Amino acid sequence: MLRDQTALCRRLVLFAFCFVSGLITVAADSPYRFFDWTVTYGDIYPLGVRQQGILINGQFPGPDIYSVTNDNLVINVHNNLAEPFLLSWNGVQMRKNSFQDGVYGTNCPIPPGKNFTYIFQVKDQIGSFFYFPSLAFHKAAGGFGGIRILSRPLIPVPFPEPSGDFTVLIGDWYKTKHSVLKAVLDSGRRLMFPDGILINGRGPNGASFTVEKGKTYRFRISNVGLEHSLNFRIQGHQLKLVEVEGTHTVQTTYSSIDVHVGQSYSVLVTMDQPARDYYFAVSTRFTSKVLTSTAVLHYSNSARPVSGPIPSGPTTDINWSINQARTIRTNLTASGPRPNPQGSYHYGQINVTRTIKLVSSAAIIKRKQRYGVNGVSFIPAVDGTPLKVADYFGIPGIFRVGSIPDSPTGRGLVLDTAVMGSDYRGFIEIVFENRENIVQSWHLDGYNFWVVGMDGGKWSPASRKEYNLVDAVSRCTIQVYPNSWTAIYISLDNVGMWNLRTEFWARQYLGQQFYLRVFTPIKSPRDEYPMPANALLCGRAAH
Repeated sequence: MLRDQTALCRRLVLFAFCFVSGLITVAADSPYRFFDWTVTYGDIYPLGVRQQGILINGQFPGPDIYSVTNDNLVINVHNNLAEPFLLSWNGVQMRKNSFQDGVYGTNCPIPPGKNFTYIFQVKDQIGSFFYFPSLAFHKAAGGFGGIRILSRPLIPVPFPEPSGDFTVLIGDWYKTKHSVLKAVLDSGRRLMFPDGILINGRGPNGASFTVEKGKTYRFRISNVGLEHSLNFRIQGHQLKLVEVEGTHTVQTTYSSIDVHVGQSYSVLVTMDQPARDYYFAVSTRFTSKVLTSTAVLHYSNSARPVSGPIPSGPTTDINWSINQARTIRTNLTASGPRPNPQGSYHYGQINVTRTIKLVSSAAIIKRKQRYGVNGVSFIPAVDGTPLKVADYFGIPGIFRVGSIPDSPTGRGLVLDTAVMGSDYRGFIEIVFENRENIVQSWHLDGYNFWVVGMDGGKWSPASRKEYNLVDAVSRCTIQVYPNSWTAIYISLDNVGMWNLRTEFWARQYLGQQFYLRVFTPIKSPRDEYPMPANALLCGRAAH
């Protein structure tokens, strides 16, 4: 067994060396970390009933990825499911390397019984993120796990080293098998309300975290659920926010914090209460029926089990959440992945080259519920060729750049393989306008962006007067409150084909997404790496 593992590592090292030496100049202090994962179905009991879950190396949730800024990750994924499979890396920017993003538009699926080795660098990044399966509504079955990217040893971090570092994956959950949920959506119907909330893959009081009195710990909280915003709190303890999706924040203390679907936060918690057990509490926000779940914070010298009422949180109060969101700002004096202050990039002094307004769309098409953006509901290419692969080989007829407009047109919803063109080095403004009575959550692969403004009502050019052009938080997933708008700035410095999607997963599955093609006519590895030697080919690219 040991010889087999050694041989595998040698093959992966040789493969990675050939790949990198041919394409990329990597600094000598950027090590490789190797992972060998087998994806299977297995029985899980998160809410007390047996159901089929997606396991990675037999684990639900999957194993954490531990890494350091600029590490090269080599992740060999064996697909032992009876269907195609892909993993995506929520928040990892894949600098110049969208071929590794692991979504429909960039990668051919891993066929059943086959494997694919992702090779990517966590270039110039720190922070808390997660991975998840991106195809076929697999996310409702598991297959997700935490990603942490630590700062390099010589880069100062704006808080003392915590005594421990915990991943906390929270999300709404269905007892129903994911393939049944997918069939409901395929039939044109909507999903029912979720059955519960999981904390690290467990139901009420199923997960626990052991701590020592007087010490301070870091908790990396990610909402890996399918739809709902969640509020996180710890009985009797305060949460000091220190990082959001790769950005060190102004260290504000909260009694609870909203984590919208797809988002990640890091908080420090000091164990300054009497020695006993305390509730972690997580509950849905903005829902008429409130789901709540708990885990246990266990002091190592605890004299009492968890007891008392579960700490209550905000439920439908939108203003509470908006006010909290506006306090989340960048710590301008803290170093990020490099030894320079995060505030040294003066985004507020750059001229915007383009404004894009995105509005959710919905309609019944061919007797089925569909969702879209700006009147376009995304559908894959007929022959299944990934957009990035088609772009690389110059295969015509797969997609049309400009098939989704920059703003809503007022026309009815149409089906198309939606791709929006954009220029490398552009600096753009995107306004998400929410005309619904739900909280929306949007994510962009390949980038962080500055959240410069949010407010109620409709956006207008006059809204720019209220923008935060100094210390807006930089992140990759943003919420948009009911009948409100959120504005972001993005520096388009990462060539590739990047998925912009709702994190409301049923809507994403039903077309509420598109691809942003960041393009330069100059074909140089300085701007974008060539297609990996091990890339899977499918559709018209396979012929």
